[in-house]
Amino acid sequence: MDKNDHSDIIVGRQPVLELFRAGQAVNQIYVASGAKHGPVQVILQLARERNVPVKMVKPSFLDSLSAGEKHQGIAARIAPVRYLELHELLAADKPRFYLVLAGIQDPHNLGSLIRSAEVFGASGVIIPKHRACAVTPAVAKASAGAAAHMPIARVTNIAAALGELKRAGCWVVGADMAGEICYRQNLNLPIALVVGGEGKGLPRLVKDTCDFLVRIPMYGSISSLNASVAGGILLYEIARQRQHPS
Repeated sequence: MDKNDHSDIIVGRQPVLELFRAGQAVNQIYVASGAKHGPVQVILQLARERNVPVKMVKPSFLDSLSAGEKHQGIAARIAPVRYLELHELLAADKPRFYLVLAGIQDPHNLGSLIRSAEVFGASGVIIPKHRACAVTPAVAKASAGAAAHMPIARVTNIAAALGELKRAGCWVVGADMAGEICYRQNLNLPIALVVGGEGKGLPRLVKDTCDFLVRIPMYGSISSLNASVAGGILLYEIARQRQHPS
């Protein structure tokens, strides 16, 4: 590996702590000299319990690892992300509630969507292998550690994956401004919510594969929402209906 390639580095106290809480494999911990209080102390204790090597370093070393991210005096070197196959995700004994992302390019949007999916009880996130953002350290940081808890499947073809989700009993619901207002639709179903890429929305084939479309009502002067914000609102509405069916 190139010595300047830090694609296996996660920085920040909460993201590193969540790695341990999720049971993810951690190969090395780096701690800035003097950063031993609060969450850092908890991380060091977990590292000792799991025999993870800890190295005390200068803050400048962490600066070189973090690629501009705020490291808060701590970083972890992790094993490569293990993506699930879609059939593995579907085989898990969990509710049929998935988030499908059709072309998210921005790491912060992907991280935010993974975080929302975890918070609102989704059983997995499905992303494409090509022409979309992968789960990078920047994504893990933006997810505030949720990426360590959320099962993520990576597929070659989103439209084909939606067909497989349908065969598994899911209703495929697309986020699109041509859809019905979200709270007027019954979303208390085995469901796969599909969110399109930034500025592009759902690809035509993906849109045509959906069972129905939903939208978020808007009352201001701006006519659209950021992909991660829209996805978060729709995930909340699904969770609300699942918890409080009318």
